[in-house]
Amino acid sequence: MDQTYLNSRRAMELETILNLSRLLSSELDQRVVLSTTLDLLHDELGLTRGIILLVTPDKEGLILEVAQDTTPFEQGKLTYRRGEGIVGHVVETGLPVAIPKVSEEPNFLDRIYNRKQKINGEVSFICVPIVCENEVLGTLSVDRVYESDPLSLDHDLQILKIIASMIAYDVKVRRQAAEIQHSLEQENLRLKNQLQERFRPENIIGNSNAMREVYQAIYQVAPSDATVLIRGESGTGKELVAHAIHVASPRAKGPFIKVNCAALNENLLESELFGHEKGSFTGAVSQRKGRIEEAEGGTLFLDEIGDFSLIIQVKLLRVLQERTYERVGSNISRKANIRLLCATNHNLEEAMTEGSFRDDLYYRINVFPIMLPPLRDRRGDIMLLANHFIETNSKRLNKSIKRISASAIDLLTGYRWPGNVRELENTIERAILLSQDNVIHGHHLPPTLQTSRVTNTTGTGTLEERVAVFEQDIIMDALKRSRGNMAAAAIDLGTTSRILRYKVRQYLIEPKQFAR
Repeated sequence: MDQTYLNSRRAMELETILNLSRLLSSELDQRVVLSTTLDLLHDELGLTRGIILLVTPDKEGLILEVAQDTTPFEQGKLTYRRGEGIVGHVVETGLPVAIPKVSEEPNFLDRIYNRKQKINGEVSFICVPIVCENEVLGTLSVDRVYESDPLSLDHDLQILKIIASMIAYDVKVRRQAAEIQHSLEQENLRLKNQLQERFRPENIIGNSNAMREVYQAIYQVAPSDATVLIRGESGTGKELVAHAIHVASPRAKGPFIKVNCAALNENLLESELFGHEKGSFTGAVSQRKGRIEEAEGGTLFLDEIGDFSLIIQVKLLRVLQERTYERVGSNISRKANIRLLCATNHNLEEAMTEGSFRDDLYYRINVFPIMLPPLRDRRGDIMLLANHFIETNSKRLNKSIKRISASAIDLLTGYRWPGNVRELENTIERAILLSQDNVIHGHHLPPTLQTSRVTNTTGTGTLEERVAVFEQDIIMDALKRSRGNMAAAAIDLGTTSRILRYKVRQYLIEPKQFAR
């Protein structure tokens, strides 16, 4: 071979290695670095159709990371099994392979480029392992024009081994960095969940994402004296959230006073809040402390604040602005050392537009709003709540409920719960009272929950329909106990397999759903 050509070739190889070292020291994305490496091999050394495959995380195969001119194939999806083809053999043995003529190699799969059909003339193929610290991380392979001189092929093989070793260190470092990043993200997620669980109030049940956001809000606002507006539909547990804020606050040792504003008329509410002097109005036979005074040093919770009259709103606004108030019938101003928590299920923004709620009071109480989700938006908490209510009410009602039947679970989780948690608690209490066998069945639940989709009834409550509900319920319970085994369920129910199969078909029950 001409010496001038050899010298020129060596110079280009050194230049390629220098450029590659600069490339690997950059902070570019790994796929960009590897793709540019293949371009260098093509443009400067004439080594074409470069391919880099990396070992999969389970170390059982290879996945295409980058390749030149592979438009029909998606990077990150084309795979090889360990030991499959030339590249799989290189990974398995850790040894490089140089094939002078791919047309004569039976183990050459030619899966990516289909050279045997599309390329004229003979092509040589070189594949070297990407190895770092005795661990094979992948393969680097290229094509070159066939030359009869075997020394030329061997020389390119040595160059590729050098380049693969440079790539290996970069791949190893990036993989370790990715693993560390993933580990940190998992640890961060674990600590976040642990923190959320730690600050989950003991008086509130629920692990849904919506409730975790509520717990986070309670944790954030509790240490301050900020006024909180708790919003949500009736029955969502606004009072529980208010109490949780109080317990977690510096005022926890002080009183927690609650006032239901919707239960009192305007005159009674004013006296209830501010107190009154003896003789200040008809029936005021003695002096009385108001709820604000009783909450001194603690927390005052005003439930249904949207029902305040405009007159009471003005007086409450003064308490918030100046922290002072007067009893009814008195001119003496008193200091109010309280923290105010408010709750409503009304649309206060609409009330402001209509003029029934003062704008200035709204902005005073809406310092830190907390929105409670309705039960239909946290269905994952329904069974947690149901089990909690069973535990607490069973003791009070002197019952021993062991479980909830499959049909009852379907009814509970399929219902929309317009009355929210309060309605669920009442439903469970009713079911406990009706249960005779320590199990809550579907027919123990209120008619509002009896849907034709679950019970196969129309909900009219005839004898035939009620018997069908009960029959379906006990069949599903037996199948659940037998894990879907029809023969075992038939024995459990004291009937024959033929009769049970007939009933299963009649009620459209799928035994396989219980086989777990």
